[in-house]
Amino acid sequence: MNLQELDQNKAVQSGNSKGDTQKAAADLAPVFDVPVKIQAVLGRTQMEVSELLRLAPGSVLELDRRVGEAIDIYVNNRLVARGEIVPVDDRLGVTMTEIIKDGEGVN
Repeated sequence: MNLQELDQNKAVQSGNSKGDTQKAAADLAPVFDVPVKIQAVLGRTQMEVSELLRLAPGSVLELDRRVGEAIDIYVNNRLVARGEIVPVDDRLGVTMTEIIKDGEGVN
């Protein structure tokens, strides 16, 4: 199948009925158990090696985000969403507040 046929196939699939959509989801079932790496990134910073070597317990790293600003959520190193940190029992969790479409979240 060439790229043109793939595009035509995709265009036809966009008009799928509910039954066709369920069949397409069933076709994807083999990938549902594939593990993915998810990261919630609070922020970033840069420093020189000399600064890094001076870090000690109690040192504070200033990040590029403000308090309350959304954090980035990556799946397999690809930005897919933004969210907020929330408590989940005695652990941290993330509530997704925005889904990033292809190319939207790239700086």
